[in-house]
Amino acid sequence: MKILVTGSAGFIGSALALRLLERGDSVIGVDNLNEYYDVRLKEARLKRTLTFPHYVDVRLDIADGPGLAEVFETYRPQRVIHLAAQAGVRYSLTNPMAYIHSNLVGFANILECCRHHGIEHLVYASSSSVYGANTRLPFSVHANVDHPLSLYAATKKANELMAHTYSHLYALPTTGLRFFTVYGPWGRPDMALFKFTRTILDGKPIQVFNHGRHRRDFTYIDDIVEGVVRVLDRIPAGDPNWSGVDPNPASSAAPYRVYNIGNSQPVELLDYIRVLEACLGRKAQIELLPLQPGDVPDTFADVTDLMRDTGYRPQTPVSVGVARFVEWYRDFYGV
Repeated sequence: MKILVTGSAGFIGSALALRLLERGDSVIGVDNLNEYYDVRLKEARLKRTLTFPHYVDVRLDIADGPGLAEVFETYRPQRVIHLAAQAGVRYSLTNPMAYIHSNLVGFANILECCRHHGIEHLVYASSSSVYGANTRLPFSVHANVDHPLSLYAATKKANELMAHTYSHLYALPTTGLRFFTVYGPWGRPDMALFKFTRTILDGKPIQVFNHGRHRRDFTYIDDIVEGVVRVLDRIPAGDPNWSGVDPNPASSAAPYRVYNIGNSQPVELLDYIRVLEACLGRKAQIELLPLQPGDVPDTFADVTDLMRDTGYRPQTPVSVGVARFVEWYRDFYGV
């Protein structure tokens, strides 16, 4: 297939593009290589995909509507995987307009291009952060998610609503994927595992919020990629059993679906740090801090629907995933 992947220099996007290329798909990769974090890491990720002759590298901001329309017109993709976004919960507290620009305007441009170019299936990244103030665990795609705790979460919830509208009005098949704390080799420097590793190796104290009592459903990058590919290959149809009297948030009479992709094995943050210490062979100096604005105490994915519809569930334990990250980090940075 010919597949357009946005965020192709990103953590998940680059790994996904590589997987698609290896199975024989053609990939049009779209990324603006912004400076939210080290551009050199993004360029290094891209080098892995640029070696494939059926990969096209497009440098573009998805908020550029005419530019994005030209990309669709030129390359005529069959399916789209939209991963480009302004990420990060805490960054949204001080830079809210970056999220409006990328996550709302950019997503609206993606929807319009998909609508006007007959895209077979749009798969897009949502986030576990949409569960917000929900405290019933595990988080189910059938639960209400109307109480986000950060603007980042609100934009991801908005993406799901926008996608449903296009599925309903224009019969555009869309699938939203709520990712749960993705980690692994080639990861993002603003995320906990990367920051902890760098700080511990520098001999400095790490900041641990909520006094280490966070529980996170850490999900390994290869498991995320496998889940995305499984979903991409399954184009949703309208649910004949869907009812407006008792509406199911995870499906619709339109060709629309939402799934969780998580490991379903929550790990307390202090235990996660102990695994990292063992892999590094060093003890961490820990500075315990209170819960930060926008954060939620626990995440835990119910992946029943994903298993039912794709036959797949993530399963890499953190002991394996963290060890692979540390091995990559030492090699990449020459530590």
